[in-house]
Amino acid sequence: MDALLNLLPHIVNGLSLGLLFALMALGFMLIVGVMELINLAHGSLFALGAYVAMVVINPDPAWFGPAGEWYAGLPLAMRYVFGLAMAPAVVFVIGMGLEVCMRRTYGKKAEYGLLLTFGAALVLEETIRIVWGSTEQIMPTPDAINGAFLFGGLIYSKYRFFAAGFGILVIFMVWLFLEKTPYGAIIKAGAHDSEMVRALGINLTRLRLYVFGLGASLAAIAGIVMTPIWGLRPHVGVDAVIPAFLIIVLGGVGSFWGAVVAGVLVGLTVGLTGAYASEWSLLSMYLLLIAVVTFRVRGLFGKKSALEA
Repeated sequence: MDALLNLLPHIVNGLSLGLLFALMALGFMLIVGVMELINLAHGSLFALGAYVAMVVINPDPAWFGPAGEWYAGLPLAMRYVFGLAMAPAVVFVIGMGLEVCMRRTYGKKAEYGLLLTFGAALVLEETIRIVWGSTEQIMPTPDAINGAFLFGGLIYSKYRFFAAGFGILVIFMVWLFLEKTPYGAIIKAGAHDSEMVRALGINLTRLRLYVFGLGASLAAIAGIVMTPIWGLRPHVGVDAVIPAFLIIVLGGVGSFWGAVVAGVLVGLTVGLTGAYASEWSLLSMYLLLIAVVTFRVRGLFGKKSALEA
């Protein structure tokens, strides 16, 4: 019993991390499913969302002048909410701009799209370095979700619970959008048969534009919420895109609940491994992938992949 109680903080940490991994992977999964493209810039959009939110939450008066001083005087909780709302909107627009740049690669070999998104990732990362520098940044969080509390003789992080709850809320909202709205139905149809969607008179070009923007905004949301856990530095996107890709393969390409379940499994695996052998914590998620794919090539919930010929 005592051993289980001692593991509880690691289980909580793993669940919160897993839910954020799932949120990060959902945007990646939408783009892969509808556009049949692996977006290597996804991690850089993750980082960009966090940096934009940092500016909104903690503005530099030198940038905004008197208006910045007035805004900085608002309660931190209010500025934090503004950051959660505004940063994904900014990254949504940037994601749509990236999709416009990619249109000349459609219908060509997959390598063209991969190279373009890889180049976009480098451009975004270097832009972050130019604007904000290379040193690690800190994103302030409101007192209500900061600090720790004692329960059952163990110490828990308030922010981990907030991150888990927020991750569940956003995942549920994305599920509602995909399952209960006509726009979600169009997106799912585009993921299964884009030619049929075009034959039905649906503007596939506009669909791709909005899906890419939605995927980018989900990456930004994950970046904002994960920053107090991972820290904020220009190359944090590299740390994000690898787990996102691993999760959609583990869960099954194109599967919503596959991404969610795989994200939680990866988070728990990393969290519990860290409790016993911290040096193995990151390696453990790759071992989990190998173990699952050995028996299920298409992942836990995968059907025929959009990436298969």
